[in-house]
Amino acid sequence: MLIGPGLISNLDGPLWAKLAVIGASISYAFGVVLARRFRSIGAEVIATGQLTVSSLLMLPVVAIFCAPDNIIPVSGSTWVAIAILGLLCTALAFILYFGLIASAGATNASLVTLLVPVSATLLGALFLGERLRMFELAGMTLIMSSLVVIDGRVLRRLVGGGEIRRMTAAQAVRRWPYAASDI
Repeated sequence: MLIGPGLISNLDGPLWAKLAVIGASISYAFGVVLARRFRSIGAEVIATGQLTVSSLLMLPVVAIFCAPDNIIPVSGSTWVAIAILGLLCTALAFILYFGLIASAGATNASLVTLLVPVSATLLGALFLGERLRMFELAGMTLIMSSLVVIDGRVLRRLVGGGEIRRMTAAQAVRRWPYAASDI
């Protein structure tokens, strides 16, 4: 919903950027599924392995699209910024993320990724002067309300502290016509 109408009408920005956001979302989905298999391995080991492999995979891309003389002669402050972004913003975030997967489970950790398009859209509006369109606001509202429903604490408070029954998707579909009486 955040991107769909823009793909059709080519609103604000190139198509490749929008496809990159969709690709990142798909990558997160695969990453969570694969990370579940490595629960017994420490979060720092998984993060190190993932960042090392991704860096090695990007080396040919950089070699093809960037001339070496454009990469090497950057200033020292640029290399410091790259190191800070790589170590603090990326490596530490991945260590925390894989730690979250190990402690809270892959499903709960994957809910965090729902905030990526919301934060990217808001940061683009805040720092890049991008205009927020109605469909983007609707998409953000949909994501945030979905997180509230998935979490369940707000619904429990609305019920008055009552216990919300856990049920399968099939049971929920059968109960849907009676949902108002359940609350």
